[in-house]
Amino acid sequence: MASQSQTSRLLQLFLAYEEDPSVKLIILKGQGRAFCAGGDVPPVVRDIQQGKWRLGADFFTDEYTLNYVMATYSKSQVSVLNGIVMGGGAGVSIHGRFRVATENTVFAMPETALGLFPDVGASYFLSRLPGFFGEYVGLTGAKLDGAEMLACGLATHFVPSTRLIALETDLCRVDSSDPTFASRILDAYTQHPHLKQQSAYQRLDVIDRCFSRRTVEEIIFALEREATQKPDDWIAATIRALKKAAPTSLKIALRSIREGRYQGVGQCLTREYRMVCHVMKGDISKDLIEGCRAILIDKDRNPKWEPRRLEEMKDSMVDQYFKRVEEEEGWEDLKLPPRKNLPPLAIAKL
Repeated sequence: MASQSQTSRLLQLFLAYEEDPSVKLIILKGQGRAFCAGGDVPPVVRDIQQGKWRLGADFFTDEYTLNYVMATYSKSQVSVLNGIVMGGGAGVSIHGRFRVATENTVFAMPETALGLFPDVGASYFLSRLPGFFGEYVGLTGAKLDGAEMLACGLATHFVPSTRLIALETDLCRVDSSDPTFASRILDAYTQHPHLKQQSAYQRLDVIDRCFSRRTVEEIIFALEREATQKPDDWIAATIRALKKAAPTSLKIALRSIREGRYQGVGQCLTREYRMVCHVMKGDISKDLIEGCRAILIDKDRNPKWEPRRLEEMKDSMVDQYFKRVEEEEGWEDLKLPPRKNLPPLAIAKL
């Protein structure tokens, strides 16, 4: 779980360690069965309900700035993803140079089921996955295991959990900030697990055919046509996930990922900040509050989305999420700190 104080503290530490010559690399890991399952949404929703959405904006300012610092970090970050990696947890790991998955890893961006959208720079890293796999992961909230993360590029290495202590010991002996030293150690420990037969990544041809469509409606129609030609449990589950998600979230998430393909990580985070401020303000839709109620509070898993149908979410309404929040006194676009180590704009894999 990530609170604003924890996020601010992480940001302070990363900036301090970057200037500290005695720090050669950073290892980031979780406690217990999760790396980090996010957990940043309920406090934000409480603030919104109390008429204080700007407090949520302050949290996202810190969170997105931390994501940007990690993405542009001059030293190696090794994220050890032994357990659940969801939402905000992806933001503090996927932007790092090295991402180690294990047999316990469960990755997901489940925001569309909550009335939100994949943020924390997800429009940058999901849009750079092979084919249209990023659209599939971002829209459906599908869970990926460690082998799938490695196959699609979300993870750079796969190490069995029983070897993590030895790996960490060897990494702690590194006496240079040159990433080739950490890379050699990670390469020596890494394995190449087989994908399960039912893995979504084995269906990249179907995903590319369907999730390459221009609109969410067309994606669902393409999946339904595939299902009539060849009944398939995976396709049925994918259609169910899309039909259960918030229509507003699906539409803004698809456009966000599509725009992210042509933007740098800083541009993606700045745009996502505009989007999340509109989500919190709730002028267009109050789905975040309803999704949080249905999934996290009452847990009836029966959200009443508004608008209820995809067709009711017009392009002009989608456009609003990508514009500045003009009428709020004192509101500003996200101001990211100047950084020297900018990542390339277009990369085949993360």
